[in-house]
Amino acid sequence: MNDQGNVTGVRLMDIDANSDGQRVDNFLLRELKGVPKSRIYRLLRKGEVRVNKGRVKAEYRLQSGDQVRIPPIRMSEDEGGEVSVSTGLADRLAGAILFEDESLIVIDKPSGLAVHGGSGVSLGLIEALRSLRPEARFLELVHRLDRDTSGCIMVAKKRSALLALHEALRGDGIDKRYLALVTGVWPKNRAEVAVPLEKNTLKSGERVVRVSATGKEALTRFAVQEVFAGATLVEARPVTGRTHQIRVHAQYAGHPIAGDDKYCDRAADERFRQLGLRRLFLHAHTLDIPWRGARMVLRAPLPSELKAFLQTLRKPL
Repeated sequence: MNDQGNVTGVRLMDIDANSDGQRVDNFLLRELKGVPKSRIYRLLRKGEVRVNKGRVKAEYRLQSGDQVRIPPIRMSEDEGGEVSVSTGLADRLAGAILFEDESLIVIDKPSGLAVHGGSGVSLGLIEALRSLRPEARFLELVHRLDRDTSGCIMVAKKRSALLALHEALRGDGIDKRYLALVTGVWPKNRAEVAVPLEKNTLKSGERVVRVSATGKEALTRFAVQEVFAGATLVEARPVTGRTHQIRVHAQYAGHPIAGDDKYCDRAADERFRQLGLRRLFLHAHTLDIPWRGARMVLRAPLPSELKAFLQTLRKPL
């Protein structure tokens, strides 16, 4: 390790209500901006991070009154430092805020931006927000969107908001609606797909989700919005929140989502590509949540490139 790197001293941090219930690994990722994830997990495994003078595992949830000891950390030059956010991304995120108050941010996430770093992605939405708002003591994703999916995503600014929204997500308190263009003609009488889903890892290391009797219960409701030659625009409402749920349920129904390089068949994918589609056609367009004792409905307009593609499909052959 390069002795010329930057060194931070020992830090003793008292946990308050804003961090109560947060996993210690997520707490460290927030506090040690720019330190690689692998380094943080190594600190935990070796017991160099202590909570109340004892060793803890990464999944330990902090409690108000806990004291966290963060050891001196020597950073070599090639380990980075602060996460660098380009001016273009900063401006794009600033213009994508659909709602913000003292407890919550709702953002219209662009396609191609992961919600968090990892698995070859150095910078995600949450890391960018934390870098752009260094004064924020708490910023956590309430839920996730796939990297190539655009639209509404919630980021909590307070632990209380995160817990309340997680509770709503576990029940039926949050209504999320997506627009998806699927291959073929979706039957108008097929209003839902209810099959269990299970995560799998291929020999290549790629993670996929499959329909499986041993998987977790999953339910998606679908409603036809517009029919084209060889494609259908549908609104999808995931009642449960499984990974890749809408994408796999659409595939199971025989109508995979256009531009889906993981679950769409090659012939259909190539047809849409030749027509000009360059991304997954899946957009989280409406979010209906309980907030401040009432219902709040937020909408993210369909991105311009998806609107343009629909116009292409509407043109006579």
